[in-house]
Amino acid sequence: MGIFVYLPLVLPLTALPVARLAAHHLHPRSATRLLAVAGTTLALCSTLCLALLMVVGTAQLPGNPLPDGWSDPQVRAALPYEDRTGLVAIGVLASVVVACATTLVRHVRTRAAAARALNTPGASGGSGTSWSTAGRGFEVSVVESPTPYAYALPGGPRGGTGRVVVSSGLLGCLEPVEQQALFAHERAHLAGRHHRYLLLTQLSARANPFLVPLRTAVAYSIERWADEEAARAVGSRRAVARAVGKAALVSARAPYGGPAAFAGAAGPVPRRVAALLDSAPASRFWPPSSAHLLLAALTALVGTTVSALSSVNATVALVRILHAANSL
Repeated sequence: MGIFVYLPLVLPLTALPVARLAAHHLHPRSATRLLAVAGTTLALCSTLCLALLMVVGTAQLPGNPLPDGWSDPQVRAALPYEDRTGLVAIGVLASVVVACATTLVRHVRTRAAAARALNTPGASGGSGTSWSTAGRGFEVSVVESPTPYAYALPGGPRGGTGRVVVSSGLLGCLEPVEQQALFAHERAHLAGRHHRYLLLTQLSARANPFLVPLRTAVAYSIERWADEEAARAVGSRRAVARAVGKAALVSARAPYGGPAAFAGAAGPVPRRVAALLDSAPASRFWPPSSAHLLLAALTALVGTTVSALSSVNATVALVRILHAANSL
């Protein structure tokens, strides 16, 4: 196994430069997908190597399921240092599993609580309007509440109808074209299944703290992706910028509670507004618009590839050692 088993634990650092540059030089859709794939791959490799180290660490525990030949000196000599770090890996992997399970449970509970709040009698006044985008239907629920908020509630895992939830307090602060921009922004979250990218990057950050910057970058690029879709639907980037700015201003002064608590963070609003007041980003992925981005993307690609190969190498090595120990 050697040093290869440790590389995936630190190689997520190679993705940090591209996480910083992708939001500035790539279309938000491309940035979201690139960072989500890279982060998920690096997190899986990191967790796999922790699991391999844990297998080695269990050899020190009584009643472990490893072959009796595992204690043979020749077998132990093939695993220098891993016996000590394996014991540490047991605790680290357990904390990773608990953290990821907690994130999943919180995600499920938040969606369920939001659905229950909307289904409470008298919670909404004006639901039932249907929207259709790319063959998918979305319901719009206007909640009678002075607290300004808006969020997109995804449908069930079996293709249930998603819902765009907006409070009357927020709609009253926006002009008609800005209201259209708001609805288009939230519909873009549903159409793009943005909650899946967020969940993947949240789990990745739980699995390896080095991936926290990727989670932050994806959260921002998802908002920018929805902004660009809203600008295309409304036909006015300035209208979307005004809607984003007004919604952020009135929401910042409002106490959050009840259904308003389900609305996610709006992201760095000044950066979003500045991007909307600029020209639309190019949708092409290649060639990159910046040499710095190219270098960062290559660094992340090499880091991800080496992480995957190191995980495979360590897995094959451990399987061979276990097979040899079983025959002793």
